[in-house]
Amino acid sequence: MAVMEIPDIDKKIADLTARVDSLEKSAGNDRLAIGVMQGDLDSTIAAFIIALGAVAYDIQVDMFFTFWAIAALRDPKKSAKKGLLDRMFGLMLPRGSRALPLSKMQMAGIGPKMIRGVMKHHGVKSLEELMKDAAEYGVRIHVCEMSMGVMGFKAEEMMDYPNLDYVGVGTFINLISESKQVIFL
Repeated sequence: MAVMEIPDIDKKIADLTARVDSLEKSAGNDRLAIGVMQGDLDSTIAAFIIALGAVAYDIQVDMFFTFWAIAALRDPKKSAKKGLLDRMFGLMLPRGSRALPLSKMQMAGIGPKMIRGVMKHHGVKSLEELMKDAAEYGVRIHVCEMSMGVMGFKAEEMMDYPNLDYVGVGTFINLISESKQVIFL
């Protein structure tokens, strides 16, 4: 039976330490990136519930809103000067979180009211309460600049949110690369 010499043990420890360091660097930060695209009430609620659940585990959360989902961030009390096409999009799209449709079971438009009532009956916070909590707990919202332009949205009509900014998709790709977990709804 061969006995390892001490220099071999020191080299193996150094090699293993280097490998662990490398793995820790590539593992990502304690961060969750959530891509939000759907633009319906139930998907948006789910995104914020997941975000707040992650925050409860001390995980930094970055949400990237793109295309239809941006409508949830509109403040119905705010307006912006727009051209004809952008105004038309604005009229056709929901004006804020309270105007979002459900992904299923619209029931001639009463579906969102029914699900909100059921949620309230079961003690589940409303989307607006979840958004307020997310702001309070430091969830960051990044809005896709390209989608803003395509959908005719302006920064002046977005809700007041302390950690909201407007970024390109490259920023989201960077957030993904730095995150341990990624969800796209």
